[in-house]
Amino acid sequence: MDIGGTFTDLVLIDEASGAVRVGKLLTTPKDPAQGVETGVVRLLEEMGVPARAIGSLIHGTTLATNALIERKGARTGLLTTRGFRDALEIGREGRYDMYDLFIDPPPPLAPRHLRREVDERLLADGSVMKPLDEAGAREVIRNLLAEGVEAVAVCLLHAYRNPAHELRLGALLREMAPSLPVSCSSDVVPEIREYERASTTVANVYVMPLMARYVEDLERKLADLGVAGQLYIMLSSGGIALPEMAKRVPIRLVESGPAAGALAAARAAKLAGEPRLLSFDMGGTTAKACVIDGGAPLVAREFEVARADRFKKGSGLPIRVPVIEMIEIGAGGGSVARVDRLGLLKVGPDSAGADPGPACYALGGREPTVTDADLLLGYLDSDFFLGGLMRLDVEAARRAVAERVATPLGLDLTEAAWGIHRVVNENMAAAARIHGIERGKDLRAYPLFAFGGAGPVHAWEIGKILKVPRVLLPFGAGAISAFGLLAAPLAFDFVRTAPQQLDQAQWEGVNRLYAEMEAEGRAILAAAGVTGSAVGIRRTAEMRYVGQGHEVEVPVPLGPLGRESLETLTRNFETAYRALYGRTAQGVAIEALNWRLVVSGPPREVRMDSARDRGDEGSRRKLAAGAGVAKARV
Repeated sequence: MDIGGTFTDLVLIDEASGAVRVGKLLTTPKDPAQGVETGVVRLLEEMGVPARAIGSLIHGTTLATNALIERKGARTGLLTTRGFRDALEIGREGRYDMYDLFIDPPPPLAPRHLRREVDERLLADGSVMKPLDEAGAREVIRNLLAEGVEAVAVCLLHAYRNPAHELRLGALLREMAPSLPVSCSSDVVPEIREYERASTTVANVYVMPLMARYVEDLERKLADLGVAGQLYIMLSSGGIALPEMAKRVPIRLVESGPAAGALAAARAAKLAGEPRLLSFDMGGTTAKACVIDGGAPLVAREFEVARADRFKKGSGLPIRVPVIEMIEIGAGGGSVARVDRLGLLKVGPDSAGADPGPACYALGGREPTVTDADLLLGYLDSDFFLGGLMRLDVEAARRAVAERVATPLGLDLTEAAWGIHRVVNENMAAAARIHGIERGKDLRAYPLFAFGGAGPVHAWEIGKILKVPRVLLPFGAGAISAFGLLAAPLAFDFVRTAPQQLDQAQWEGVNRLYAEMEAEGRAILAAAGVTGSAVGIRRTAEMRYVGQGHEVEVPVPLGPLGRESLETLTRNFETAYRALYGRTAQGVAIEALNWRLVVSGPPREVRMDSARDRGDEGSRRKLAAGAGVAKARV
């Protein structure tokens, strides 16, 4: 079950027979769980199975993302070390647009009057410089509660090395306000870098009440339908978790829907025998591109949400959690086309979304969109949209494109529609190319795997622009992200900061950190019924040359680490560093900053009936492409 900005996608698979049923319906923004409930009922009726037969449900949602973008979360307070109240506004002191004299960065989710300081201080090694003043802390909390806060984040300096003061403040908050949602940075993101840690912790508790209500409402609706199967929630890193984890660390749900699409693309790469693939997901609101290498998508450790300028790096709120790395482009089926003051055709990034939607949906939308253009070009069947569940209004599309694009530019209707189609293709191809170049990838060697409601319609032209070797289109392309949810394993990420110069490392301490993370991870998986040899462990470390400010993630071998591990870790670091920068530094010491561990359950094998190897006969209609028009079977 994947809730997107425009459509909600559902896939029901009978694990015994491999029978598949795909559902797609308009998202219900005011009550997303209602759309899921409606879709589940419809699929069960179509397949003729009772609700009690469902063994498990996997759900991806953009609800947390939307709450951050629209500022619809809780009234949030922050407790921090004295002197660091303004860290959220100071940030990194950088400017995302150096030539904009009136730059307006996004305001913090916790406003200044709700950010309070407590007397305490830890040093960088975790030792206590100044003990926590509990009496003063109680007074600070009392005053903060009087402001009517609905959630509180706790982020103290160097708490990633010693969480004692944070945990005590959390206990005081729960003692004085038992029902108040509280997040401590040492629980959400226990790693170095004050600004990112504070931003992530505040964002987590900001969406915590909303996500808890949503998950509980969804569980209740499913129970009312008679569904007894276990509900799992998709995480941004590509794993799934139990609802309790989603309620405790909801910030890990941000971008979970697109992550499922990347997982589906990775699975397709393995099935097709492709070592690399460019995943291209074009939905109703945005398009996402993701590089698949070695059968797995790239994973980033930080991303941004709620950008002041949606496609400018540095203009949003930094979130320090693992996320499948992809580039998002404001180019979906609902992207609005317009002629600017210079007489140039622009498409996106704003979208008509599900309400009112493109003009051809006949739901009140009047702006011309990419979907309207595709309909006029003959790429969409007005009588068989959403599998025949929705009819498109060709005349409404014609009026919108004519009034807003064709007439102002002096073009006929087909030329205007083709212009919209071509501009959005160029925008997406340019963004994908930059995404690849920034990661040292030549996309000309990557087959294009296109999905999403609008992906296959635009895939061929984008593939030509990028000069990819092949274009792959899957069955059920419009709901592939939902297929990806079914293939996602139980998985969770852990991290600890413990700076160590490799040639002087205290390996006993590092081994202890890994043992603690593994024990915590195994406990989480055990709650979901995964134990023993079924648990997979993967370890990495973020390393750099001494004196550098940013790290490279490097594989770490399993088992106890010691001086004999130095050669392997050095070689792994130099290989990863050279792949990114084309060179290594000689005679410079290497240090590890963060130690990471991922626990995962066995991969889910989804068997689907392959008997359907050809589509319906379809229909013949006129298709326009550039200056040419031809009749073709669709």
